[in-house]
Amino acid sequence: MSQTVTRVPTRPRTAGPPSAIRLGLSRAAFETKMFFREKDAVIFTFAFPIVLLVIFGSIFAGDLEGTGLSFSQFYVAGLIGSAAMTGFQNLGIGITVDRDDGTLKRLRGTPLPPGSYFIGKALNTLTISFFQVVILLIVGVTLFGLKLPSAISTWLTFAWVFTLGVIGSSLLGVAASSLPRSGKSASAVIAMPFVVLQFISGVFIPVAQLPVWLVNISSIFPLKWMCQGFRSVFLGDAGATLEIAKSYELDRVALILAAWVVGGLVLCLLTFRWKGRRDG
Repeated sequence: MSQTVTRVPTRPRTAGPPSAIRLGLSRAAFETKMFFREKDAVIFTFAFPIVLLVIFGSIFAGDLEGTGLSFSQFYVAGLIGSAAMTGFQNLGIGITVDRDDGTLKRLRGTPLPPGSYFIGKALNTLTISFFQVVILLIVGVTLFGLKLPSAISTWLTFAWVFTLGVIGSSLLGVAASSLPRSGKSASAVIAMPFVVLQFISGVFIPVAQLPVWLVNISSIFPLKWMCQGFRSVFLGDAGATLEIAKSYELDRVALILAAWVVGGLVLCLLTFRWKGRRDG
């Protein structure tokens, strides 16, 4: 006597909610698309460092203290460091505006995890900084005779300095976004310290020519170490004589930039606010 087996139909598997990383990637694509739609912002963002390079590279056309290196080569390395830190300014201002106009408050009420929002901002910053660096390298090579390194190890140094620098300065920008009282004051509050840091961190002036007290201040922040790391890539051994320690101290550069990644994350967790001060 045969028995029939009744199969109970199973429910089709439903896809679970997307992960925070996947949502972060989607947010990054959205942020990048919105950035490139603002043509005036795109033109200013990418043209500004090029204009500075052309101006400084044309005015100071001589060699650096008998090193055989031109001022333009020095400025390329410094402006690459500045481009890698634009996340501090962009995020510091952008997040403040998002908080002031209620964007953050609305996002907080959606299923979007907070981490996905920051992932989107960080990847958008990496993308913009990468394109800025590529454009600066093209201009440096074509107009000012910049020699690109040939050793793979040197490009690996570039990669970790760029990655740690962008992430650390971006996290610092997220933390600094809590300082302005409103979106209207964000540009003044965030842009001023960024400009000051450029002048005391080796972007425009060799750090060995700066007063010791200014060097001590700049050494607290990541931009000085980012520029130092990029000089090791693009100026080589000849440029080491321009450093205070007569060495690029890459181990110290790595340690301080990594510390800023960790410290910046702690600052974000302690200071970040989803609501504006007027919202209570």
